[in-house]
Amino acid sequence: MTSPIQWLKKMAKTALGREPFVCRDIRVATQRLGSTYGGWHVVPDGISPESVVYSFGIGEDISFDTAFIATYGTTVHAFDPTPKSLAWLRGQDLPTRLVVHDYGIAAFDGEIAFYPPENDAHVSHTVLDRPATKDRAIHVPVKRLRTIMSDLGHTSLDILKMDIEGAEYDVIDDMLSSGILPRQVLIEFHHRFPTVGLAKTTAAIQKLRLAGYALCSVSSSNEEYGFLRVR
Repeated sequence: MTSPIQWLKKMAKTALGREPFVCRDIRVATQRLGSTYGGWHVVPDGISPESVVYSFGIGEDISFDTAFIATYGTTVHAFDPTPKSLAWLRGQDLPTRLVVHDYGIAAFDGEIAFYPPENDAHVSHTVLDRPATKDRAIHVPVKRLRTIMSDLGHTSLDILKMDIEGAEYDVIDDMLSSGILPRQVLIEFHHRFPTVGLAKTTAAIQKLRLAGYALCSVSSSNEEYGFLRVR
């Protein structure tokens, strides 16, 4: 729930052009799964142990993935090519239904440059230009969503969660052009990055709406969005 102070801050950022002005299209019952930092809201209706769930962007927080498994008994496929994230995962006691894949998602199959964070204590790399760490870029494997589904033998998706540090805009375009329409799409948009800006997030939201999605949840930070396919 957004507090009055959070609401005022959100309105101020919107007025200053630092956050998009968006309203939910529908009001449906949602359930939050995971920690304050790593959790997401999902629409419980229609989720079952047979649901196909992809979670892109693990970092060092699998609270959403483990909560989803504990709540619904579903297998979750989690993806992250970041070396620090994969090293952290090797030290965790993972549930058997959490299947980890050591590659990421992009709008093409191949390799992509990942720029590390300026603070070595952080884990999230980005495909967006980061001049301060450009000389420490790594190259990691990535696949298109269509390729991943084919490799894993899935013909449809129930939940697609993406926290992929700026790559989401191209992936959304590729997903829609491929005719892939997950029942729910959970996305962290990165319009706070100077090289992205509000226009790309606004355009991406509109593209999803035109493809039959309704916006059903927005986080207090105005960065995490939940979409439900309604047609």
